[in-house]
Amino acid sequence: MIKKNKGRVTPAGVFLVDKPAGMTSFAVVARVRRILDIKKVGHAGTLDPFATGLLIVCVGRPATKMISRFMAGEKEYLATLRLGVETETLDTEGKITKTTEVGILNGSDIEASLQRFRGVQMQAPPVYSALKHKGKPLYYYARRGIEIKKEPREITVSTLERIDDGKDLAGKEVDLQVRVVCSKGTYIRSLAADIGKDLGCGAHLVQLRRIRSGCFSIEEGCLTPEDLTAEDARKRFLRKMLSLEEVSKLLQYSNDLDTV
Repeated sequence: MIKKNKGRVTPAGVFLVDKPAGMTSFAVVARVRRILDIKKVGHAGTLDPFATGLLIVCVGRPATKMISRFMAGEKEYLATLRLGVETETLDTEGKITKTTEVGILNGSDIEASLQRFRGVQMQAPPVYSALKHKGKPLYYYARRGIEIKKEPREITVSTLERIDDGKDLAGKEVDLQVRVVCSKGTYIRSLAADIGKDLGCGAHLVQLRRIRSGCFSIEEGCLTPEDLTAEDARKRFLRKMLSLEEVSKLLQYSNDLDTV
């Protein structure tokens, strides 16, 4: 049970959280509010409930004002696509809508397909997403059988490569593992579905892990799922807090590298 922290002031700062699967990004924010006993908490970039990995959590008004700067950075993901199975949400949370036997996919054909999704391109946001329409997220309408389509947006996929053995894939349904480095606003679910369509067998996303967001990495002292539920959670959080001064220096260093 998390103890209340009456009378103690929490300084503004930034926390890197390794979000566990099955927990929404909002639930992480709510838990941080309870642990630190502070209302002004926000995150920089939603992760779907089934996804894991780096979630940047900002605490205190001076930190939450920086969220847009954090969200603008490039993102890096490790993703697993299940070829041969399509779902209504493009991930594991939706009903299966179609199955197609994969058969045999040559490694060279897979590479040719990935090549077609590298670089600058237009991507349509999925109908099951948190994008707003008339004040409500798209998934609100989709769950009620109303499909709201948003205009495609320009994204950049700077890296899209296999991280499995790179060999041919064969079977009724098979998994394809990739690493993706992309711009803000890229939906990996949509990318997975588009790759599946390009390969002729369909696909949906079964695993997703964000390992980098801008200048922040999953390897840099993240709070673990265990930290979120520990009795001494507040102490663990404050030990790993990044001050606004530290964060500003990291952002400046990152910007300097980009201009070199």
